[in-house]
Amino acid sequence: SPLDPAVVTVGSIHGGTRYNIIPDEVNLQLTVRTYKEEVRKHVLASIERITKGVALAAGIPDDRAPIVKVSDTEVTLATYNDPQLTERMVGAFKKALGNDNVVKIPPTMASEDFGYLSLDQKIPSVTFSLGAVDPAKVKASKEGGPPLPSLHSARFAPVPESTLRTGVKSMTAAVLDLMK
Repeated sequence: SPLDPAVVTVGSIHGGTRYNIIPDEVNLQLTVRTYKEEVRKHVLASIERITKGVALAAGIPDDRAPIVKVSDTEVTLATYNDPQLTERMVGAFKKALGNDNVVKIPPTMASEDFGYLSLDQKIPSVTFSLGAVDPAKVKASKEGGPPLPSLHSARFAPVPESTLRTGVKSMTAAVLDLMK
């Protein structure tokens, strides 16, 4: 369904020893992110079907066909923010940081292992993002300037002091609220 998002990231490609020698083997390491397990299974099956279909169409013999391996240990489920806890933390953050400094963002398909701490949603949890970029760059980007680099980009350049201060203030506000 187009309403069920999925992300496939090719994060690593390894193959060959020299630029002018065709390698016998190339390994691609992928990440698949979905919100629903049935969508994840569909995407994984599609990856296998497509890779084997492309090889078949190219005349690759069976003994050289792609091998698709899915790790049972390197799986990160979607992180779920408990709605009630989220609203409570939003209130604490607004009180500590001001209404204009707290914004709700739509769900993202980021790869994050934080969700494991909730023990499959048995313990309410919430994760939040902390702005770390120079406010002038954020404003310029919103006004049509260059897009801001993502967190894992080599161009990501947080402003250390104000980011740390805001992070400490946010976490302190959250803990004090939760300890009531």
